[in-house]
Amino acid sequence: MSTIPEATPSPVNGLRPAHSAADCTQSSQAVQDALYVLSGKWKLPIIVAMSGGPKRFGELQRLVSGITAKVLSKELKELEMNEFAVRRVYATMPVTVEYELTEYSQSLNSIIEALRDWGIQHRARILRKDKLDM
Repeated sequence: MSTIPEATPSPVNGLRPAHSAADCTQSSQAVQDALYVLSGKWKLPIIVAMSGGPKRFGELQRLVSGITAKVLSKELKELEMNEFAVRRVYATMPVTVEYELTEYSQSLNSIIEALRDWGIQHRARILRKDKLDM
């Protein structure tokens, strides 16, 4: 007498299923932690702006359009606190301050790439929808 194996739940839209309440809680907490660290609309654009190498404050403010000096300062401090960026002060006249990504920040590369790819696809989808609605 043969038994039919239990069906393995398939991922919904590519997400791995949580097999238990503990798995679900752990996954939810991990996502919340990531969103807490990377929250807001500025942190990832700042990281992208710094991806080409060290940047001075004014250069970052120009590269991240729309950000105020106060918000940029706050976001840079949080990126430092979470070990994504380092602040280097050089004893020049006037003092030179540069911000640079850490090696740890490279752990975000696949996330940023996935968000960029999704953003491109989403923009194209919305533009197609807008053209069809005209």
